[in-house]
Amino acid sequence: MKTQSALVVGAGIVGLAIARALAARGHRVTVLERYERAVGASVRNFGMIWPIGVTNGAAYERALRSRAIWQEVIDGAKLWHDPCGSLHVAYAQDELEVLAQYAQANRALRPCSLLGRDEALAKSPALVADGLRGALFNRDEMLVDPREALAALPRYLHERYGVEFHWRTPVTAVETGRVHSGTRRFEADRVFVCSGPEFEQLFPQLYAAAPLTRCKLQMLRLAPPADGLRLGAALCGGLSLVHYAGFQQAADVAPLRARYQAQYGELIELGIHVMAAQNGRGEITVGDSHAYAHTHDPFDEQAINARVLDYLGGFLRLGEPRPIQTWHGIYPKLTDGSSEFVAEPLPGVTIVNAVGGGGLGMTLSFGLAEEIVDGRYGAVRRAA
Repeated sequence: MKTQSALVVGAGIVGLAIARALAARGHRVTVLERYERAVGASVRNFGMIWPIGVTNGAAYERALRSRAIWQEVIDGAKLWHDPCGSLHVAYAQDELEVLAQYAQANRALRPCSLLGRDEALAKSPALVADGLRGALFNRDEMLVDPREALAALPRYLHERYGVEFHWRTPVTAVETGRVHSGTRRFEADRVFVCSGPEFEQLFPQLYAAAPLTRCKLQMLRLAPPADGLRLGAALCGGLSLVHYAGFQQAADVAPLRARYQAQYGELIELGIHVMAAQNGRGEITVGDSHAYAHTHDPFDEQAINARVLDYLGGFLRLGEPRPIQTWHGIYPKLTDGSSEFVAEPLPGVTIVNAVGGGGLGMTLSFGLAEEIVDGRYGAVRRAA
């Protein structure tokens, strides 16, 4: 039986997940990447594998499958990781009530528990003790360093599965069974386009008609605390409770959102909710803001970073934070509530984009890739 071949456009996390799923099923896989390495949204994030950010049911099962594959890849590529879980903190009674409702609703579904003040401080001595009422701890979450992981995964996929990579190979046209990079031509049985919002350059009419926009977020990386302090978990302030869909089942989210709107209206308008994740060197990644438009200014606003750090100081005791890097990332975001954008513009050509609706690529890509490659994904948008 002839071995099937596949071309994958893009070496970010979505493209690497598709490449892995194909190669693990015996396909001969070639990945084409326009840059010398992944430099887009896949390396500009917290490195959180984040099941708590998705709703129960199919999305949660996909997140858990992705986490299991991450563990397989981590072991094979010998990547730093921290299965530290997540800690969502409460400094007000309405925040604590939302967390309590979430814990109660999920007591048989997720490995989560409501912690009192002292238990939360024991889990993360880095928390501000003054005013702390409690926290929700969930064991599912895991951290990787996205920069290290995205640099190591191509080598792992090549050595483990024989995946071939062509760097500095911008794709200029896609057809059924072939891909062009200028005058170079690559042929295969199947083509997967996993190039983030840049697929607009290949299929401009499809992109224009799709319910897609672009999200710009700003983030920072802080120097390791001088005293060697470890966070103990990925930390989230209260604003995250109204950002992630997983918390929407709590009855008191709407009143909490209204209170936040009145108290933190400027932060809400900037799309700010604040999280912190610590890598193996002790550096702490902090963010983020969210702005939506098809075209974003290339400039970062230091005032946004200042607001993020100010809110962070309300629950994380770092003294004077020392930013060592700041940046922004841009990723595709669905505007119609869909969970991802998977389209077939031509026979044998599949576009995979905006995973998790946008912003959950690290959490969901490996699981989604298996569903697509196995033909179990049922929401492919077909060409008219």
